Amino acid sequence: MLIGPGDLNAFFGLVVDNMTQLVVMAAILVNVFQFPKELVYFKMIPGSAIGVFAGDLAYSIMAIRLARRTGRTDVTAMPLGIDTPSLFAFLFGVIGPAYVATGDPVLAWKIAMAVVVLVGITKTVGAFLGPLIQRAVPRAALLGPIAGVALMLIAFLPMIKIFHAPLAGFLSLIVILCCIVGKVPFPFRIPAAFGAVALGVAASYFTRLFGIGAALPNLAERLQEMTFVLPFPSLAFLEGLPYTVAYLPLALPFAIVVIIGGIDVTESAKAAGDPYETLPILLTSGLSTILVGLCGGVVQTTPYIGHPAYKDMGGRAGYTLGTALFIGLGGIFGYLGLMADLLPEAALAPILIFVGLEITAQTFRATPERHYKAVAFSFIPAIATLVLIELNGLLANLGRSPSDLSGEMAVSFEMIVLIANGFIISSLLWGAALVMIIDRRLRRAAAFLGAAAVLSLFGIIHSPFPDGRLFLPWQVDSKMPLLLGIGYGMMALFLVLMSGRTYSQTDE
Repeated sequence: MLIGPGDLNAFFGLVVDNMTQLVVMAAILVNVFQFPKELVYFKMIPGSAIGVFAGDLAYSIMAIRLARRTGRTDVTAMPLGIDTPSLFAFLFGVIGPAYVATGDPVLAWKIAMAVVVLVGITKTVGAFLGPLIQRAVPRAALLGPIAGVALMLIAFLPMIKIFHAPLAGFLSLIVILCCIVGKVPFPFRIPAAFGAVALGVAASYFTRLFGIGAALPNLAERLQEMTFVLPFPSLAFLEGLPYTVAYLPLALPFAIVVIIGGIDVTESAKAAGDPYETLPILLTSGLSTILVGLCGGVVQTTPYIGHPAYKDMGGRAGYTLGTALFIGLGGIFGYLGLMADLLPEAALAPILIFVGLEITAQTFRATPERHYKAVAFSFIPAIATLVLIELNGLLANLGRSPSDLSGEMAVSFEMIVLIANGFIISSLLWGAALVMIIDRRLRRAAAFLGAAAVLSLFGIIHSPFPDGRLFLPWQVDSKMPLLLGIGYGMMALFLVLMSGRTYSQTDE
């Protein structure tokens, strides 16, 4: 049976993540960029939610087919949702600047639609390279970046939310740690994730009665914002197509990152026992992103990191099917904002912490012990990304920008930006190179470092720009791309020379 009690646990984790992304998107567009509420709530949100509906529905069908083909009933569907890094990049690098440049919110929306459609097309075409990359890159290098993201971003950032409201957060967290990690049955056979959220929500509302924590949401006001809107595909994006050239250097790297990330999470699912084919997983991400753009959405979808955690929760195909319906209908009927107000973040964050812990543990379980150092090495770009997120938030709250930094702090910030930009791809290349070095396949390691040299020249990795945009080597003022390219090239040359030594005769 592909729907079971564990699907409720997994459903909470996946729905919360997607719902949060859409609510954050609406808040930034309305409050920061002053977009008309009607455009955001009745066009952008429904169009973006449709992509999640279509993608998770497709992944549910894939899980059912895999179960029939293998004769198993414990197959877990691949999760899909809104891509968090590109969400902020598209908001602050595409749709917001487009509104500032044109002064026309409708035209800015259509420009963002066009960018999303082009990103979806790029992902769809790039999907056919996925199986080739998967065969060429060792498992430690594919799983290492995912584990880095899981531990540094998925687990750490929600912990901050818990400390914002420790009474609700700690109560929910101990239920997750005891009943899901420790596998101690929750009373009355209630799904543990549901119990954790329920207790956390109860604690949050109880403390709010005594003036502790955020104020209770205005339900009457939120209910008035609920309106039925059914998005249909259209060619409205064509009006924004001529304006996209200025924004593609920022957007396309995120398409590449999602392709690599999709390969990584497919490998993660295989390591957990569900051998999905890479091409359909990537095609679903590309086609659902195209659907988002056609229907008025302004974000891209991605296969989510977290399959092993959802599997450990007991998720099958029901949790992705439920997510598809909840998010899709939420975009159509407008209740996502209301649900986000009613469910405090501190009560939900422990589920994401479990997801991060499970992915990290699975990476080491599925990797040969001799490759552990390569996995740890691949964490470094993810750490830089975490630090960059926090630094940018700190500067924004102080009303400052990176240009206000000086001296050693300015230099350190620039180096963190270099390490963080394109971190999924650089993590993969770093991990793969070290795996090959450990296995004495030095020429193969040199090939990965040579690829890093070429990619750094165009900003696909280590872009010196805070927005991570691409460039041509002769069009950038910074010397860092050239220096990094030469540096990677020198490392590759050293390995080629060393491959002739007698102790590396096993090199291919």
